[in-house]
Amino acid sequence: MKLWASEHIFNHPWETVTKAAMQKYPNPMNPNVFGVDVLARGVDAAGRLHSSRLLTADWGMPSMAMSMIGITRSFTYAQEHSIVDPKEKTFELKSTNISFTNIISVDEKLTYKPHPDDPEKTMLTQEAQINVKAISLSSYLEGVIAKSISANANKGREAMEWVIRRLNSEIEELASTARGSMRAPMAAAASDDK
Repeated sequence: MKLWASEHIFNHPWETVTKAAMQKYPNPMNPNVFGVDVLARGVDAAGRLHSSRLLTADWGMPSMAMSMIGITRSFTYAQEHSIVDPKEKTFELKSTNISFTNIISVDEKLTYKPHPDDPEKTMLTQEAQINVKAISLSSYLEGVIAKSISANANKGREAMEWVIRRLNSEIEELASTARGSMRAPMAAAASDDK
């Protein structure tokens, strides 16, 4: 078993980062995730949003690793469950692979919280537990997978920034459109008054 962990600080408030995380896929930084299906979504009595999604991804596993574990395709399915708690300002996301579970299990947990010293920033804590089962060189393969997770985590953070820029652009475009649509009736009303 191999454990991997990482922390990152986003220079954006928790609400912004949470919205971006919910809309992270698809994105050009992580083309390996090519399918996202919402299985269930609902709000509990405490006001927390629970979501379950099915992700389809290409792990991009090296061909040598694939041949060592006896698989011919590297696309996989993962189940993701998340809880957004707007009162506590926490967003916790857990995912686990549901493909190749007899050979490999990867359990990942991401937690987004406001930075304790600066509410305009968000802390991301990311953990993964990798377990390659009943295969020689399993420790080596767990290390290869951990390196892949680390590289994908960096791409994921870049993707979050890309989504945040896209969301901000959409908000600005909507505001601009709204300002323009309000000016025309106001100009017409002003000319009617003359």
